[in-house]
Amino acid sequence: MQAIMETLFDVVYLCTVITMGILMIRKAKGHKPTLLFGIMAVTLGCGDAFHLVPRAFALCTDGLANHAAALGVGKLITSITMTVFYILLYHVWQLRYNKKSSGLTAAVYLLAAVRVALCLFPQNDWLSADAPLSWGIWRNLPFAAMGVVIIVLFFREARAANDRPFRFMWLAITLSFAFYIPVVLWADAVPLVGMLMIPKTCAYVWVVFMGWQAARE
Repeated sequence: MQAIMETLFDVVYLCTVITMGILMIRKAKGHKPTLLFGIMAVTLGCGDAFHLVPRAFALCTDGLANHAAALGVGKLITSITMTVFYILLYHVWQLRYNKKSSGLTAAVYLLAAVRVALCLFPQNDWLSADAPLSWGIWRNLPFAAMGVVIIVLFFREARAANDRPFRFMWLAITLSFAFYIPVVLWADAVPLVGMLMIPKTCAYVWVVFMGWQAARE
């Protein structure tokens, strides 16, 4: 039952965000924030597919333990594409609120570069079913820092501009991290904690939906 329900959820999620992304790209017609949001959504869906598709296959066949390598590679790709997702979201913030700050941009890219570099270290042991928790924490520190920066930026500017489509962007991103961090820390010891990935995924759908609403303005 878990395999069927989780697979159905993942299919709906992937189809939803990728479809909205493609529609936003087609609708952009030179409007850069809409174009970037569309690329974001497609990046999110395609990146997550590298992990979710092998996971669904494993659940529906001979179990997760027999597909550790494929799942690990999928996690690595997803980790990198999620970093790209937040870089694009930062640029959406810049364009939507007409903000330019070379220092802030450099900080965001530095955090992203550190995150990707940490993900590429062999000590992550991506292909193993017993990857070290310590490296899971290290590689997520700059990622969380990026998230905090984006949360603060959208919280301040959306409120100042009375931007209704994006007024809860900060909250959706906050929730995504609030659900994701416990999974990083405790999912291996308490498998039930992994269920938090469902509301975390819903938070990302909410982010994409806000971009979709903004594109319809």
